[in-house]
Amino acid sequence: VQLQASGGGSVQPGRSLTLSCVASGFTAGEFAIGWFRQAPGKEREGVSCIDGSGITTHYVDSVKGRFTISRDNAKNTVYLKMNNLKPEDTAVYYCATDPVFGIVSGNRLPELLWRNGDLELWGQGTLVTVSS
Repeated sequence: VQLQASGGGSVQPGRSLTLSCVASGFTAGEFAIGWFRQAPGKEREGVSCIDGSGITTHYVDSVKGRFTISRDNAKNTVYLKMNNLKPEDTAVYYCATDPVFGIVSGNRLPELLWRNGDLELWGQGTLVTVSS
């Protein structure tokens, strides 16, 4: 049972990147999955999450209108499309879920991000660097 994040890289401000999170060993479509990030010298923070069906999504204010989360359950994959990247988006990005806290949807979906320190399953992280 694992998550594998990929797609990071080094880009200039204003450019785009798409991160992927591939789940294996379990049916990802049964769980909400979140993207988190940790910038140098800062605590890890939630960025966005999506419910198991892909119908409900949630974003933190700092990325609203720039990031789009989506999923393809046939491929057991969750994506994070990041547009108009800013230097403050520089961080290691992780995807995560949990067998208990990942069973949320609707107006409870944001709880997945609030459970930052409680989630059981984490991907290995992919580095995004935004710099001119």
